[in-house]
Amino acid sequence: MNLLLLCVLLATMLFSVKAQAANRIEFTGVTLERRQNIELYLSAISPAQINKSARFKNRVAREIKQALRGLGYYQVLIEFEDKSDGKDYVLLAKITAGKYVFIEVADLQLNGEAVRDAEFLALQKAKAPRKGERMHHGIYEDYKKALLSLSHRKGYFDAEFSRAELEVTPGDRRGKMHLHFQSGPRYRFGEIKFVGGQIRDARLQTLLPFKSGDFYSAERLAKLSQNLANTLWFGSVDLIADPDNRKDGALPLTIELQPAVKNTVETGIGYATDVGARIKTSWFKPWVNDRGHSLNADLALSQREQYLETSYKFPLRDVANDYYQLSFGYKNKDLLDTDSTSYNLKGERHWLLSNQWQRTLSLRWLYEDYVQGAQRDTSNLVLPGFAFSRNRDTGGSMPLDADNYLLSVEAANTSWGSDTDFVRLYGRAGWIGSFSEDQRWLVRLDAGAILQEQIANIPPSLRFFAGGDSSLRGYGYQTLAPVNDKQELIGGIRLATVNLEYQHRVKGDWWLALFTDYGSAWNDQPDWKQSVGIGARWASPVGPIRLDLAYGLDHEPNGRFRIHFTLGPEL
Repeated sequence: MNLLLLCVLLATMLFSVKAQAANRIEFTGVTLERRQNIELYLSAISPAQINKSARFKNRVAREIKQALRGLGYYQVLIEFEDKSDGKDYVLLAKITAGKYVFIEVADLQLNGEAVRDAEFLALQKAKAPRKGERMHHGIYEDYKKALLSLSHRKGYFDAEFSRAELEVTPGDRRGKMHLHFQSGPRYRFGEIKFVGGQIRDARLQTLLPFKSGDFYSAERLAKLSQNLANTLWFGSVDLIADPDNRKDGALPLTIELQPAVKNTVETGIGYATDVGARIKTSWFKPWVNDRGHSLNADLALSQREQYLETSYKFPLRDVANDYYQLSFGYKNKDLLDTDSTSYNLKGERHWLLSNQWQRTLSLRWLYEDYVQGAQRDTSNLVLPGFAFSRNRDTGGSMPLDADNYLLSVEAANTSWGSDTDFVRLYGRAGWIGSFSEDQRWLVRLDAGAILQEQIANIPPSLRFFAGGDSSLRGYGYQTLAPVNDKQELIGGIRLATVNLEYQHRVKGDWWLALFTDYGSAWNDQPDWKQSVGIGARWASPVGPIRLDLAYGLDHEPNGRFRIHFTLGPEL
């Protein structure tokens, strides 16, 4: 019996709560911004609190009037009506907002060093309320916050308002706005000190985008943090520039550093339709000595390709932008009609130019022992070269805007020890854009040429082949190239391909793609191939994962479907 009574009481309580939860406040006479602001002010009132009492209606009236005053409406009339919707109580507020109060006097002053600061003058021009405009409290408060925010970013740490008043005469709809901003002096960077790092100070100083005595700037501090992080030398970076420590117009800066882990080893198992299953191991030593030298090694094993590549990097005086790099590589490739073993020894000099282009000068020794079709040979080449590249994007696994450019030139000549003479040109350009947050497009172009008539004098690793995940989908990896009399692939001295793709977001990080690819690798005359297809994209935490079903339109005698699976950057 007691259990039955408890159930009845619980059911009664639940029904009562449900009934109360349906009570609501409705209002008429306002739209858009005024409605939204009233809803914001009334959001603190729960349905259970809504009732017919005069005290509650007075509370609602105060909240409505306060919400409208913030938008410049001071002559507000409110009439209440009690209504019902079934068993639900509805409090209807009929609002007459009247005409807004306008700014008769806009007494907005900038004082101190900020009066000569271009950013403050631009802010005043863009955001300051003006005479004749509506007395909008939100715009007034936003302007105040913008002044203080800019002050803190630029080092005006003594900034304050000596006067901040709003005077309103509701009867004649006139208001006076007084805002006197005292910026005080702009502080400069004082003593700059590095603490706890394993890299010598002379190297670290080159990462500073400012020096002691320069004006303080939060943007410059952010740039410094980014510069330090980009070196990969440190596990953590803490910039201590506390305004409470300012003195005599200067703010000291302490940069606390903790060294990164000395050795990082990563091992992964992956799959791509071009090379099949692959095991990859990477070893990275971010700092070898106090000069910031670093060492990296990659080993990848698959059924078709195996390679080992090591590189040693040592930065120059401008650590962030200039460095030398020495690398050695070994690669074995057994694919279709290519059986090749190659060795690379390469020295590079890198510059990051002011326009964000990366310039590279290189000298490479290449030895390759190979069988290509019916040709068995060796190649010994000394290849000086240069390259320009740039990669930009808006961030994220699948950015809405990005571009990528690469142009490289290498030359061989018997006068400096090569087996033959030629010039090899290669270029790639890619763009990603968006029509909206849910629609992306991608264009990628690849082109190359070897300035020599005889393909037989060029080792396979420098010849051009088309087809595969990042070339022409719908065709096998490197299956599109000239052939010999036995229909064995020999490669080409010309290359041109284009990829066009449209993507539409299905849900969250999932996208649907439609694409077409077109291109050829050739010696005398191009044999153009085309494919079309559909695919899925997932913006995973480790990068975009792409699954494509492509149809090669120019397979003989009929077209053929191929599935392509890839992981990594789209450009």
